[in-house]
Amino acid sequence: MNTATNIAWEKVVDFSDYGELLALVHNSLWAGALLGLVGGLIGMFIVARDLPFAVHGIAELSFAGGAGALLLGANVVVGSLVGSVLAAVLFGVLGARAREHNSAIGVLMPFGLGLGVLFLALYEGRAANRFGLLTGQIVAVDDPQLVSLAVLAAVVVVALAVLWRPLLFASLDPDVAAARGVPVRALSPAFMLVLGLAVAMSVQVVGALLVLALLVTPAAAAMRVSASPFAVPVLSVAFAVTAMVGGLLLAVGSSVPISPYVTTVSFAIYLVCRLVARVRRPADRPGPARPAVAGVA
Repeated sequence: MNTATNIAWEKVVDFSDYGELLALVHNSLWAGALLGLVGGLIGMFIVARDLPFAVHGIAELSFAGGAGALLLGANVVVGSLVGSVLAAVLFGVLGARAREHNSAIGVLMPFGLGLGVLFLALYEGRAANRFGLLTGQIVAVDDPQLVSLAVLAAVVVVALAVLWRPLLFASLDPDVAAARGVPVRALSPAFMLVLGLAVAMSVQVVGALLVLALLVTPAAAAMRVSASPFAVPVLSVAFAVTAMVGGLLLAVGSSVPISPYVTTVSFAIYLVCRLVARVRRPADRPGPARPAVAGVA
């Protein structure tokens, strides 16, 4: 029993050849930092606009696109991107109704997951390729994939920089924003398109099943300890980069996919932020303050 436990534990944590293995994941560390930057920035809007369920739905269709590309022998990155953008456009057209009635997303999400499972069942190639679409494969990031991630990250960051102020206003108080001339309806599909690109990036690395740990949990943790529109994105990026890079550094010496490490680090950060918020908040004030409200109006 002890021998079996030791063998199982060595699969999770093994630093015997850590130095040699670390030299092989240079691209992966850069990819993790890029994903942390993008996930931390866009995560604030995901939480503020109450869209975590939409993120999961986009991830499932991105998974279906990647699985379809894998089956056809096409570029998996392009397939995932097509699936994400298609889902983002659908959810963007649905607009506010998708947030108010999650059943619309709930209908599309299992369809995408089922389609992806069908494609993987028909695929006769390496099992690692199939498994990677669900749980991530950041250790396998090569130079072309790193370049594509960098390009997508630049597009997302630039788009967020352009949309930041009106999008933040519309996310926090859409009625007042519309009354002041902010194009709230146009911002919804624009943001969903940017979100689709961010999800496509994340699915390539952390997998479709665990993408929320990168795009939602760090921002939710940051909003537990601050309501500042300036501090929240900084903390969110810091938490997301820590989860990605820290998870990778822990996963290097093991035979377990990176996703469990990323989710564990991300969840640990969230728990710490909840504890900090509980200590700082008086007992008679239930719940956290609405994130990123201060100074917006």
